[in-house]
Amino acid sequence: MPAIDMIGYHNLLPHPLKILNNGHTVSITIPKLNATELKNGEFMPYVRGGKLPGEFEVEGIHFHWGDKNNRGAEHVVNDIRYTMEMHIVHRNKKYATLAEALDYADGAAVLGFFFNLDEDEGPGLTTICHHLHLIPDASNEINLNVTFSLSSLINTVDVDKFYTYKGSLTTPPCSEAVTWVLYPDPIPISPKQISRFRQLLDTQDGALVDNYRHLQPLGNRLVFMRIGNNRHTNVDHLSNQIDYRKWDWFH
Repeated sequence: MPAIDMIGYHNLLPHPLKILNNGHTVSITIPKLNATELKNGEFMPYVRGGKLPGEFEVEGIHFHWGDKNNRGAEHVVNDIRYTMEMHIVHRNKKYATLAEALDYADGAAVLGFFFNLDEDEGPGLTTICHHLHLIPDASNEINLNVTFSLSSLINTVDVDKFYTYKGSLTTPPCSEAVTWVLYPDPIPISPKQISRFRQLLDTQDGALVDNYRHLQPLGNRLVFMRIGNNRHTNVDHLSNQIDYRKWDWFH
């Protein structure tokens, strides 16, 4: 299985980024730039490769975390549930919007990254954590006066190694439209950083914590793992060999 190619992940994201406490999570919205707004050679970051059925453009970022350090992530790997999980959500380029894409089995791709409690701060989270006190309550939203690259969030991760499977959104409407890609190498997060997330309030003015979906049974779902061999995507080969319709969904 080829690696996931992260095209444009080293580029700074368009400005201004919006950070929102929606009462259920912290989300970062990336502004959409049309062809006239993009400068020469600029493009929105996107991913391809692995078992992804096409090219997927970045839409946004959000997080899931727990009240305790031994929970928070939405996925469990080898019986380990990490402190936090970050999702980078992408839309299949052939659909105009994410809402439209979620009506189709090949509509979305989500890259998931784990955070493990550590003495040292995760440098990629610094910018985000410094702004969390500005969105303490549900529905608080601000424009960030700085930007960053997606690669800065994940620069400690071995991106050649990952799990992938076909599944659903973990939040309503839980559309069966997602190709999941999960990177098992955790990113460090310090006690001070995770405490900033836990100080936020939800829609009932309680602590915004434990905002992860309960673990779902695997059933007959197939999970594939790539252990890494530095073999990147041959796009022509990929388009000729992968027929997404034959990769069956399981509910």
